[in-house]
Amino acid sequence: MIRRAAAIALALALGLAQPAQAQAVPEPQDEAVAATDSRAILVMLRMPAAHFRPNARYGGNYDDRAAQEARRRVAAEIARDNGLELVEGWPMPLIGVDCYVMRIPEGRSIEDAIAQVSRHRMVAWSQPLQTYETLASPPPGGDPLFPTQPAASEWRLADLHGVATGRGVTIAVIDSKIEVGHPDLAGQFVSSRDFLSDRAGPAERHGTGIAGVIAAKPGNGVGIVGIAPGARLMALRACFERQREGAVSASSCDSLNLAKALNYAIERGADVINMSLSGPQDPLLASLIQVGLDRRIAVVAAFDPKRPGGGFPASIPGVISVAEESLPSLPERVYRAPGRDVPTTQPGGRWYLVNGSSFAAAHITGLLALVREERGSAPAAGRIVRSADGDVDACATLVAVSSECRCSCALDRGSRRRN
Repeated sequence: MIRRAAAIALALALGLAQPAQAQAVPEPQDEAVAATDSRAILVMLRMPAAHFRPNARYGGNYDDRAAQEARRRVAAEIARDNGLELVEGWPMPLIGVDCYVMRIPEGRSIEDAIAQVSRHRMVAWSQPLQTYETLASPPPGGDPLFPTQPAASEWRLADLHGVATGRGVTIAVIDSKIEVGHPDLAGQFVSSRDFLSDRAGPAERHGTGIAGVIAAKPGNGVGIVGIAPGARLMALRACFERQREGAVSASSCDSLNLAKALNYAIERGADVINMSLSGPQDPLLASLIQVGLDRRIAVVAAFDPKRPGGGFPASIPGVISVAEESLPSLPERVYRAPGRDVPTTQPGGRWYLVNGSSFAAAHITGLLALVREERGSAPAAGRIVRSADGDVDACATLVAVSSECRCSCALDRGSRRRN
């Protein structure tokens, strides 16, 4: 009865916090683009060395118009000579290529088209345009709201915030469209970019929920508290929500838009990158993620038990792979974090319960921001502390715990040092 009464009280509190004129839930978008993209490949054209480029002032940004136009003409020629349609291109100076999308006509295999274009001397490599999905489960039936955030008790979140809040740390959230003006998120962003120019529309559930778990504002009288409320976010939309069997479900992303967002996050100095999604292996994304890891950027991804190795990018060495706590028989390299019945932000100025490894990954992303503020760097994969039951020990990860000074003692010392 106590649990039920608490749940009802929370439901009332959340309901009263909703604005009278909430935004309408976005209409599900059709799958025409996704279906078209299944006939597309990515073609990477080599960039010449900097001193050979026609524009001497080129420094690796997006404004080298003359060189880009020259490479686009080459891309158009490759597409024409191989019976393909050139769709769009995007410079990736971090890995020395321009990435072009080319569409294959019906009746022709993707493998054949890749083999043909790869023979051109300017082509570094070609690959399929892959599809990725976020890992959120449907909300539970019955009474959906629980009285507390799991991290509040499991991780002693209020005590952790006495030591660090993620202040000075920048987190890139590569996901679906985030409601940056949500009452629990407004003011928490350093940038907001939409890399899906052909899919304008309102904020989406998955990205908004991930942002809330990571950095929802504290002490504002509404909603929840993020794991790292002092951090600032890059809202990088590379995914879109789609309809499946009559209901909005997982978000979809493709290689190119994820690459655009990764390139942006790395060039603009993200400290942590959250990728709560999973899909097939991809050399373009792997190249960019490796650049990020080499620059000591922490990359966090959701573990997908249905895919080999937990899916990509969770399977990349150095990427921090996270699953929600109820998943059994996880590989040793995978961390378990809260991911069931997690209250978080939703479009329209609302809050609701979410489930899935996507949101477990968001917890670890927030924790890494706390550690980065406290220690000056985020722990690498393999350095996050686990408890005896295998779940992440947030306290021991953030502060030095020993047999003489356990969690309460260590947190108290850290809090006194902060103050």
